[in-house]
Amino acid sequence: MTLAIVTGTSSGIGLHTAIGLALSGVEVVATVRDASRADALRSAASEAGVEIDIRSLDVTDATAARALIDAVGPVDILVNNAGRGAVGTLEQLSDADLQEQLETNYLSVARLTRLVLPGMRERGSGRIVTVTSVGGAVGQPFADAYCAAKFAVEGLMQSLAPVVAPFGIDVAIVEPAAVASSFTDSVHRAEPGPYAEQQQAYLDRTATAFASAQSAEDAAKTVVEAATTSAPRFRWQTSNAAVRFASLSLADLDGSRVLSVTSGWVRPGE
Repeated sequence: MTLAIVTGTSSGIGLHTAIGLALSGVEVVATVRDASRADALRSAASEAGVEIDIRSLDVTDATAARALIDAVGPVDILVNNAGRGAVGTLEQLSDADLQEQLETNYLSVARLTRLVLPGMRERGSGRIVTVTSVGGAVGQPFADAYCAAKFAVEGLMQSLAPVVAPFGIDVAIVEPAAVASSFTDSVHRAEPGPYAEQQQAYLDRTATAFASAQSAEDAAKTVVEAATTSAPRFRWQTSNAAVRFASLSLADLDGSRVLSVTSGWVRPGE
């Protein structure tokens, strides 16, 4: 049976991705940072009539990440979903704020991906799906640290994709726009200082966007598709709003043009 690990599953996109993969016949290991917050996932699994292996994992803990991969056995699908937001422009942000975003949204993804790659490469198959954001394609005011980390992880995955493709490993990123979930509850907000008016305008706009946001369940359908499709591609958006927003920076929406070029860079003799 196909085995998937999904991180950040206590709520939102991660929760619905874990349920969706289980419903599609995949064996799911769902990780949560705080085991006391897994009740919603347990209830959803019970209601859906599926079994999910729920495990505690702080994705920023490199030792715990390695122990998880060693414990669960061969991983066929990795869904990097865990993440954290931050509101603040650069002058408001400390080095610790920047590092926290990099640790959660970039470095932890790199570590988990690196841990599953040897097994996938040796077996000649695998799928790595990373939930990024339209903020990984378009920089946004007062999302400096968040967008920087998401840009970084998209660059990492786009660079990795053509290298591991010859070993049967598909790499994908999924870019949601605003999604109705508890993700914003964990957003760190810097003291506004001289940027108070601008920051409040940004927060007001954000509140409006989230008032009409895509549901987490609907967004998760795209993640499940990216993880299970027989016609994989690199870049996915979860809604028409995400397509419109990402297209501000991207003319190559599915990533095929970039990968067709960079794949040639790693072919011997070319």
